[in-house]
Amino acid sequence: MENVNTTIKAEGQPTELALQVIERLKRMRGNKAEIAIRYNCSRAMVSQYLNGKYQSNPEKIEGILRQFLADSEAEYGDGADGMTENRSGKATAPILPQKREAFESSDYMYVMSVCQSCQENKALGIIIGKSGFGKTYALKQYARLQRVAYLECDGTMSCKDLVEDIETRLGIGGVSSGTIRKRVNRIREFLNVNKGYLIIIDEADKLINKYTTAKMEIIRGIFDQSEVGIVIAGELRLEVEIKSYLDRFANRLDFYYRLHGLDTKELKRYMEGWDITEDAARELAERALEARNGCFRLLDRTLNNVIRILKGRQETRVTMDIVREASSLMMPR
Repeated sequence: MENVNTTIKAEGQPTELALQVIERLKRMRGNKAEIAIRYNCSRAMVSQYLNGKYQSNPEKIEGILRQFLADSEAEYGDGADGMTENRSGKATAPILPQKREAFESSDYMYVMSVCQSCQENKALGIIIGKSGFGKTYALKQYARLQRVAYLECDGTMSCKDLVEDIETRLGIGGVSSGTIRKRVNRIREFLNVNKGYLIIIDEADKLINKYTTAKMEIIRGIFDQSEVGIVIAGELRLEVEIKSYLDRFANRLDFYYRLHGLDTKELKRYMEGWDITEDAARELAERALEARNGCFRLLDRTLNNVIRILKGRQETRVTMDIVREASSLMMPR
């Protein structure tokens, strides 16, 4: 008897559409989370469908996946590995290795989870991590979703600057006037009418020190009197400073995550598909994993230079010589 759900080939087996999407993601060095973020849908929905385990009406997710294939067709639809040939049959330039546009490390997914939980539950969360671990990248990826206001702080920010940035990110900057108190009240009114927002305050450690907590009190006041989720993020000292100077802020925190950086298995998965010698792989691993200075950002900057060098040499294999040359273009660690 024919299966009623004709979009599923068999229980636990992905459809032809799912296989096409999986192949496209592999070619792009992309991942399921990127589809969920770009098209504003559930990552679980994407994952279940691609794994052949989606039990609900597939019309919505199939429409999203077809749109994804159409959007990525021009750049990735006809790619091939190795040397390509033109119509005369002559070999052209080799296809260079590519970095992933987004990578589902555990840090990346936990940052996404904290943001989603805070937005859905109108909660207050904190994300901390060393510089270069990928915190800001993950937050900006989440900020591509609807009703997410992202702002990045700096040490020169005044209370007025902070309020103006929040207004601008919420799209209400054009009517801003009056005292800081009146403008904060306007922000609260907007959020209570337009429910479902998440405000992400990145580099929040630059807003607080032992001499002033006024900017963080503005954020707390918006959270206390608004229908809004808020995520604050920063380097490791942010946690210490909140515990030291902001008890009322600390006891409101619902979600917490501290980034740990890439691990060996994640690095291997991230570099999957690269043609790389053992000694070059060890050197790149040190740049990603070494306890004192290693981080995702250092690996990323090194790989940017590696790709430039490979392009100049018309090569695809990463050797120790190429990694050394790539490193020489950067400031010594």
